[in-house]
Amino acid sequence: MSERVRTKQGGALAGDERGRSMRTLLICHEGARLDSVVLAGWLASFSELAGVIVLRENRQRVERRLKREIKRVGLARFFDVLAFRVYYKLASAGADRRWEEAQVEKLSQVYPPHGDDVPVLVTHSPNSAEAEAFIKDCRPDVMLARCKTLLKENIFSLATTGTFVMHPGVCPEYRNAHGCFWALAEDDAERVGMTLLRIDRGVDTGPVYGYYSYAFDAARESHIRIQHRVVLENLDSLRDKLIDIHEGRAVALDTTGRESATWGQPWLSRHFRIRRRGARGGEANGERARDAKAEAGAVGAGAAGAETTTGGATAEGRG
Repeated sequence: MSERVRTKQGGALAGDERGRSMRTLLICHEGARLDSVVLAGWLASFSELAGVIVLRENRQRVERRLKREIKRVGLARFFDVLAFRVYYKLASAGADRRWEEAQVEKLSQVYPPHGDDVPVLVTHSPNSAEAEAFIKDCRPDVMLARCKTLLKENIFSLATTGTFVMHPGVCPEYRNAHGCFWALAEDDAERVGMTLLRIDRGVDTGPVYGYYSYAFDAARESHIRIQHRVVLENLDSLRDKLIDIHEGRAVALDTTGRESATWGQPWLSRHFRIRRRGARGGEANGERARDAKAEAGAVGAGAAGAETTTGGATAEGRG
């Protein structure tokens, strides 16, 4: 089941005139206001936002993800996953929701909501027939997928320039789900960040166009907040990169020879290890990440257009 709706009237900033000929489309989850409000307004500020797909997942899709995770890690470890979810809900979820709402309010002043001329499709899956027809009608050059579902090729190939994800983790070392959490758990602070990559047939295996981070504080910020901030702290750089990609000036970063691994849902047992380490290291973790990230940019930097940025957020099984 799906429905097409119109959004309330809003405005948009003048943005970067270079991107005005670029048609964009956003895929995001219902209730994810940092995406549906902030990133939609951000896209509208520098490009022609051609449409938004809002995913209202049904129970069957959620159950399938849970079954995949059980199959991947086993029933015993799955209880560790569930324990983390309970702990996060009790310990951090409320504060993170308040922080997110504050960010939406603040950033909406910078990137006002898009106008009611932008069509919105509400559907259960980005791979539905309704979504495919909607995307074809919108004719995007660039699609930005902020969702937990692996897009099928008949969907991600509809964008003429490409479909991109802002993957929460440095690829190829931290592919699939919750890369920032697992980099922290592995004491790999230099790879706590976000990867801008173009979707291909694999899971976070497409061409990489840049890495983005900021001076995070693992002792005081949840990995959820860090995943959001690696995007929000770098919106100007991400805008410029997407325009460069569309206009043919950006070249993918060479990741040949680097380790590649897929990760899953957070474990409570590993979370406590992060907290103990974060209490010892504090903000030094973020400073380490910023310094090491600059060095990481040298990996494959022979490819012109590769970018590693620090500011002043998926594939099957994500989320």
